[in-house]
Amino acid sequence: MEIAENAALVVVDVQKGFEETDFWGPRNNLGADDNIASLIDVWQSTGRPVVFVRHDSLKPGSPLRPGYEGNDFKEYVQERRGKGTEGTELFVTKTVNSAFYGTPDLDTWLKAEGISQVVLAGIQTNMCVETTARMGGNLGYGVVVAYDATYTFDLEGPFGWRRTADEVAQAAAVSLHGGGFARVVTTKEVVDAAAA
Repeated sequence: MEIAENAALVVVDVQKGFEETDFWGPRNNLGADDNIASLIDVWQSTGRPVVFVRHDSLKPGSPLRPGYEGNDFKEYVQERRGKGTEGTELFVTKTVNSAFYGTPDLDTWLKAEGISQVVLAGIQTNMCVETTARMGGNLGYGVVVAYDATYTFDLEGPFGWRRTADEVAQAAAVSLHGGGFARVVTTKEVVDAAAA
């Protein structure tokens, strides 16, 4: 696998509000935060651009609503902001699932920077990460999803169907990879390729 010298790491919604398990329910992949941190570190140490995305929920009771502490980035992400090479960081806010529907416009910025490959990490695997990956693929970007640098929560759907966080995440990965929207890989694969 090749990671372009100017590939953008898009860190999706790594916010404190996702730690409120009473709201979200059981999660999967407890190692995700360490993997996300390692990706940011490699991107910054190699001078590659990092995009930090924050979800500003419009729902009144959401742990991700603006003005509430859950809206803030998790500490390890906040500590890493501004540590990259000057001009290689972008901060995007959004109110919907896709980071491509945020402010400032991610697609416009990527094109202006000549970036054609994006690597995704963050929360939730099957929501904002998956939606951003699908849209990135539709827009013609080479999309890589670091699967174990994402996590999600148990989910209930139609007909009383309930799936565990692992099942939901796996279904998202199969859909993205098998459907050709993105290449789904491990953090180690991405880190090794980026450091090469």
